[in-house]
This record gives sequence, C-alpha cells and structure tokens, in this order.
Amino acid sequence: MQTPGSQSSLHRANLERVVRAVRLAGSLTQAEIARSTGLSAATVSNIVRELKEAGTVEVTDTSAGGRRARSVSLSGDAGIVIGVDFGHTHLRVAVGNLAHQVLAEESEPLDVDASWVDGFDRAEALVGRLVEGIGIGRDKVIGVGLGVPGPIDVESGTLGSTAILPGWAGINPRRELSQRLGVPVYVDNDANLGALGELVWGSGRGVKDLAYIKVASGVGAGLVINGEIYRGPGGTAGEIGHITLDESGPVCRCGNRGCLETFAAARYVLPLLQSSHGPELTMERVVELARAGDPGCRRVITDVGRHIGSGVASLCNLLNPSRVVLGGSLADAGELVLAPIRESVGRYAIPSAARQLSVLTGSLGGRAEVLGALALVLSEMGDSTLLAENGSGVRAPAVLSSVR
Repeated sequence: MQTPGSQSSLHRANLERVVRAVRLAGSLTQAEIARSTGLSAATVSNIVRELKEAGTVEVTDTSAGGRRARSVSLSGDAGIVIGVDFGHTHLRVAVGNLAHQVLAEESEPLDVDASWVDGFDRAEALVGRLVEGIGIGRDKVIGVGLGVPGPIDVESGTLGSTAILPGWAGINPRRELSQRLGVPVYVDNDANLGALGELVWGSGRGVKDLAYIKVASGVGAGLVINGEIYRGPGGTAGEIGHITLDESGPVCRCGNRGCLETFAAARYVLPLLQSSHGPELTMERVVELARAGDPGCRRVITDVGRHIGSGVASLCNLLNPSRVVLGGSLADAGELVLAPIRESVGRYAIPSAARQLSVLTGSLGGRAEVLGALALVLSEMGDSTLLAENGSGVRAPAVLSSVR
C-alpha cells in the first residue's frame, strides 16, 4: 500500500510527472524532461529506463544542439486516441497515437443540422472503419475527443444554443458517443479545439497565450491562457462573434444588434455578393475570386478583416495575447484579410498590446479542429491510466465496442 510521503508514493508521482511531460509534448530528450519536471538528470535516466523496460516509452538516438541525445516518446503499444469533429457541413475523424503521430484521417460531407442521430451513426461507423484499417486492436483505444460547432453547458454537458444547432438542443454529445463506443469521451466546441490543434501542431507552437479566431458560418474564438484553454465558468468564453460593433446594425441570431458576426460570418457576408456573383456563391469561392483580383470580393474581404480586427483589438485590451491565429475558410485569403486585421488592431488596441501581438493564419486548415480533438484527449487523460498498479507498465485500455 502506498502512503502519502512514502518512497513508493514519491516514486509513483515521479513516474507520472515524466509520463505527463512526454505525453503533452509528444517526444522530449531526457535533458528536456529534466528541465520541464524539475527532476534531476539521474532520476530521469532511471525512470526512463524503468518505463522503457515496461514498454511504456520508446527511446531513440537523436541530437540536440549538435550533441548526441536520447529522445523519449510514449510507446506505440501504449494506446491510441481518436478525434471526431462535427462541422456544419462535414464530419472528420482522425486516429493518433500517444507520440502525437496521426495514423489515419478521413472526412465526409455531412449536414450537421439535419439529424443528430444520423451524425452520430456516421461518426460511429467512420471511427470503426479507421481503427480497423490501421490494424490496431480496438482494445488499445484510450479515449475520444469530440468537437461540436456550438457551446457546451459546463454543468449539464448538453448543447444549449438552439440558434446554432436547433436539432441538437438538449443533446449530451459526450454521453451519446461514449455509450456507442464504450470509451471515455472528452467534448468541446470547435473554436477551442481549433486553438488546441494550432497550439500543439500548428501556428501556435511555442506560445502560451493565444486566441484562435474561427470565421465560418459563425465567428468564435478559442482562448489559450498560460498554455491551457480558458472556457469560463459557464463554458461560453470566447464568443467574440457577439461583441457589439454597431447598436443600430443588423439583428444577430443571438437577438442583439450589430454583433461582429453580422459583419463577418458567411451567412451575413455572402448576400452582399450573390446578386453579382450568383446564389451558389460560397466563402471559399469568394476567397478564390479575391485572390484572383475580383474587386468586389477583395473589398468584402477587406471590410471583414477590418471588423474582425476591431474585435481582436478588444480582445487584446482585455487579455493581451501574444498571438492571434485566424482559422476557417477566410484564412485562405492570407494577407488580403490579415493586413486589415492588423490595421484595425493598430488603431483600436492599446499600443503596448498591439506591439506584442502577431497575427497569423492557421497552418492546419480544416484539420485544426480534429487534431485539436486528439490533443484534448492527450491533455485530459490521466497519467495513471498509462501505468500499471505496480508503478510502471502499460495499462489495459477500455474496449471499443463493435460498430453498429
């Protein structure tokens, strides 16, 4: 039996500290583990050797700063994680291992507003197909990260906004998918997962304070403060799309007037161009035409950028992030949208906050949310689940049930 303060308890705690550091980073040298955990080099060396012998980690030769080093990552046998992203028009699923490697990924069209039952049926089938395709047993699945395009009520776990997903109101997506797959499910909204994806794999790497702005059918922000997603007590932090820009402006779906979303989201922007460019116009097509020099599309994207910049300036004055990453279909416009965003930030933000801010497009494109779902599992799962009761070794993961 382990008692608080005992040698066995301390050893167990050190094991979990090392596993956590490697799990969150994907791979680290032993020197980096020592720096991140505060443990001595000798202690890290002994723990890595113990974990390697138990099959929990893999150690490979590498170099750091021109010197030989040993890179430590979690074993491929330690388990796999799954990411599921419901967009307004698509379903995307990815399978990854604990070394932050994506093993399989696939997406398919989906009208998420049509039927939540159909959405979960198709997600369940796609998960089963990908897991079977990579040839890894379903008993290796540790957990699933789930992204939905709407706010999650922290207390009840249900989707609470009928304006965003009217057919999903009152649904508990975590419980629904967990019952179907038989493993723990971690759920968050798409903007938060986009922020996590870019933080771990994309344009947010190396910073601890950033905002991921997603502009699609709506406008939302995922906020990272000191390296962690900030959700607020009710789970609705980051609703930058509902900052008021004009009290006499258009009525927003939230019921207020002149929200940023009414000046930037696709559902409000596209009608400005459909009379001249046709009713089938999409935001992706607007960006394509703007990059080709279409004056109307360029003007609209410039205006959208200025409005987003006003919202970002308010965010800078409140939270002072070091980086803003723009995601969604609008991000493909590149400098056509980034330049007016920076211009508005320079005009409306506190000068010191504006000077410290970098504004970039996301590097993951449409994959940001599903990779963020993988990162969510990697960040939320407990380290003790990877260690056997005797202090080391690979745990026995929960079993993924058969696909219906």
